[in-house]
Amino acid sequence: MNRIARIAGPAVLLLVGFVSLLVALVIGGGADPALIADPGSAVRFGLPIARMIVDLSAAATIGGLALTTIGLSRAEPEWNRAIDIAAGAAALWTVSSAVTTFFTFLSVAGSGVRLDEQFGQSMGVFLTGTDLGLAWLVSVLVAAAVTVMCFAVRSRGMVALTAGVSLIGLVPLAQQGHAAGTASHDAAVTALGLHLVGAALWIGGLVVLVLIRPVLPGDRLGAVVGRYSSVALGCFVLVAVSGVASAQIRVGSFGNLLTPYGVLVLVKIAAIVAMGAIGVVQRQRTIRALTQAPGRRRPFWTLVVVELAVMGVASGFAVALGRTATPIGQIALSKTADPTPAEILTDDPLPHAPGAWGWLTAWNVDLFWVMVAVLLAATYAAGVVRLRRGGVRWPVQRTTAAVLAIVSLVVATSGALHTYDRFLISANVGAHVVLGLVVPALAWASAPVQLIRAAVHPRADDSTGVREWTGVLVDNGVVRYLAQPFPAFVFLAALWWAFFATDAVRWSVSDPIGRTVIDAVFLLVGLLALPTLLTPVAAGARRPSVAAALVRVVGGVVVAAGLVSLGIAMRGPLGLLQASWFGAMGREWGADPLTNQAGGGLVLVVAGVLLAVTVVLVVLVRLRHGAAPASATSVGADPLAGVSDEVGATRASRPAVRTEPEADAR
Repeated sequence: MNRIARIAGPAVLLLVGFVSLLVALVIGGGADPALIADPGSAVRFGLPIARMIVDLSAAATIGGLALTTIGLSRAEPEWNRAIDIAAGAAALWTVSSAVTTFFTFLSVAGSGVRLDEQFGQSMGVFLTGTDLGLAWLVSVLVAAAVTVMCFAVRSRGMVALTAGVSLIGLVPLAQQGHAAGTASHDAAVTALGLHLVGAALWIGGLVVLVLIRPVLPGDRLGAVVGRYSSVALGCFVLVAVSGVASAQIRVGSFGNLLTPYGVLVLVKIAAIVAMGAIGVVQRQRTIRALTQAPGRRRPFWTLVVVELAVMGVASGFAVALGRTATPIGQIALSKTADPTPAEILTDDPLPHAPGAWGWLTAWNVDLFWVMVAVLLAATYAAGVVRLRRGGVRWPVQRTTAAVLAIVSLVVATSGALHTYDRFLISANVGAHVVLGLVVPALAWASAPVQLIRAAVHPRADDSTGVREWTGVLVDNGVVRYLAQPFPAFVFLAALWWAFFATDAVRWSVSDPIGRTVIDAVFLLVGLLALPTLLTPVAAGARRPSVAAALVRVVGGVVVAAGLVSLGIAMRGPLGLLQASWFGAMGREWGADPLTNQAGGGLVLVVAGVLLAVTVVLVVLVRLRHGAAPASATSVGADPLAGVSDEVGATRASRPAVRTEPEADAR
């Protein structure tokens, strides 16, 4: 049965996917030859088929690398086998992407292949001069780079880096999923991107799990399947939420579900629900059976083949959706209203004047950061619950700080600040103050690394789980260097000038990817610098050091000086930042752009002063009270350290956890 499943599983996925794709093309109209400049049946059917191969091979690459990174042992043959499979999938991804690129050009040009100079010039213009062609060119190059890396690397860090690079290959595919004619372009791209990530990890992980079965002994199979199942559960939530958001953007009303596009959406929803039900059965029955009776594998492999068949249905209909006109797009094409200046710049209409109440109620949900917040909240809550079940009480003030940090993250990325940060520079400043200063400070107080090290047991099979990756990141030499006082304080102070005094601010407001990247940079730099700034102890010390405390005070003054000086410069000397953007919105409400920018400068001045005062107060309080006495629950004075090796004694004696927040943060 195992050998049959290894062959039948991927074969069923491909066969069902192809059949589902053809059926969906007929239902949705993608196979209709009555298209504008129809390039012929070879392209009309070959393009979606090639695109499905792109999706499945990319999924096998990404899912295989992810499963290798977090679920497989480097000391076992499974490690090399999974990477070899990912390499082969990446090579197929490269070839199929090149074929899809060529078919896409033929579809856009509406002509057949010609062996003349004009044909080559037209294709060159398509690849380098159009967004669609450039996106496919980038996809091919990323797939090729991942292929080379898969053949060249075997270390843990490099495999993780390769997995990260492979995820970049999904960005061009997500950018092709804009909601044409709607006012939700950024939301549509984000929803599709998250959908692709979740599906790739889910489908690809299962395919690679089936293919590496020959090198998984009975006792290893249950452990690896259990780890994959945890990832699949998260992927199901991600795919379901992003799929609903994407469908709402493109379908609109419930009545549109009766259109061809809506029918395809309904079938795909049914497939996702079926996969979720199979996952429930897998977690509740088959994994337990594999663990308790390793010899009974037939029910598990039967369930795997069925799940791959359902995944084939979802994959085929997903590709066909990309070839089917959306109801919203068709409605929008009939509108002839002239766009406003704000719509020309941002693709979104200018929001109404916020007013006092609007700053609390004007929400513009960024699905990426909401899902990040949900993941962080679920992880933190799971750690606290696990400690409580083990008789260890996690301090309430730390949980409160974690809740406030997550709420602040959501407010900065999905609240009114997010709604207006592309139209008002003061809102842009406020959002980045929350992301770069408030959230990191609250994260420092919530001590997430200490929680992970106290609640998550280390693995003994040389694989890398949550606790191991936390140690790898926190103890990394580069991270530890950047978290030292001098580079940390300089980076934090210079970041604000580098952002607002350059074109980086234009990238963040004009491109959804740039916006996410810039927000992540502010958050990461803050997470590196703020804990060091608020920790008046020297590395390896057992008590707060006066010299180390003085360094923190000086660092606080340096960072505050950077914020205050930028705030003062924004109130006059710098002039209007990005005048062709913030000054060209056609906004008729609120203060003029220069006055609004001066308000943003005032926010920076106040933030700098409050930061300096906070650092001085924290340093004085810590010096006054001294370090916590060493005990089974104490931690080292290193701000990057976690819970000591004596946590086991803590669980045995069950006292309250009283570790200091200075030792965590990252």
